[in-house]
Amino acid sequence: MSGLRERLEEVLEPVVESLGYELVLLEFSPNSKSGLLRLFIDSPEGITLSDCERVSREVSGVLDVEDPISTPYRLEVSSPGLDRPLVKRSHFERFLNEQARIQLIAPLNGRRRFIGWIRGVDDAVITLDTSEGMVEIPFAEIDRARLVPEFDRE
Repeated sequence: MSGLRERLEEVLEPVVESLGYELVLLEFSPNSKSGLLRLFIDSPEGITLSDCERVSREVSGVLDVEDPISTPYRLEVSSPGLDRPLVKRSHFERFLNEQARIQLIAPLNGRRRFIGWIRGVDDAVITLDTSEGMVEIPFAEIDRARLVPEFDRE
């Protein structure tokens, strides 16, 4: 599965970027009847419905030609939302001093979930200021991370 995701990113990221957007996250959920391919896009000006429609049209054309998914699927293109996913190191850097919710692949100090303020980012570690103190989280151990919207902050 990760091979397909990598192939999809390799094919679709240049298309999204050529339109002036960032591909924040690509999710593919296969299903026996119809899978779901979801793209989260962003730009400094934000994302409108017409932006999503534009990217959807271009991506659909490329997918029709490249045909990387052999089973039926549905394509969705949307903005990352207020609780935007943090996937790349550059995302953590951009949202330094913002609050994030991070889930790890395996427990660190007996925990898999952390909420705290992003205080530092380097090549291998994200430093999170939690209610229990500073925690250094290896980037490679992050399963999922999202911003905590202001209205949902602790």
